[in-house]
Amino acid sequence: MSKKLLVTDDALIIREMIKDAATEANWEIAGEAASGQEAVEKFVELQPDAVTLDMVMPDTDGLHALRGIMNADPNARVLVVSALDQATILKEAITLGARDFIVKPFAKERLVSALEKISAN
Repeated sequence: MSKKLLVTDDALIIREMIKDAATEANWEIAGEAASGQEAVEKFVELQPDAVTLDMVMPDTDGLHALRGIMNADPNARVLVVSALDQATILKEAITLGARDFIVKPFAKERLVSALEKISAN
């Protein structure tokens, strides 16, 4: 049985890159979100096995979305995928419950490895 992934990023091209890499690694794409608020709503609706989450998005940012996702399910498996390489924000994301993070641009192998890591524990 394949694992379900919710892909969250405001940039369509990044969502497509994540979906391609995840699909090649036998993940099922449960859904997509282009904003933090949409990510929380889709997480609750779809109950995916894992979520990729950008930190910088319009309307509701990734930290706000992460709080909402973790409130909905404290065991959620969230992988931060962000161009924002700021230690303080990434540290806060991990403190809030994100399982791992990768910085854009990313290699497909790094994304898949991180998804496997967060879904295994």
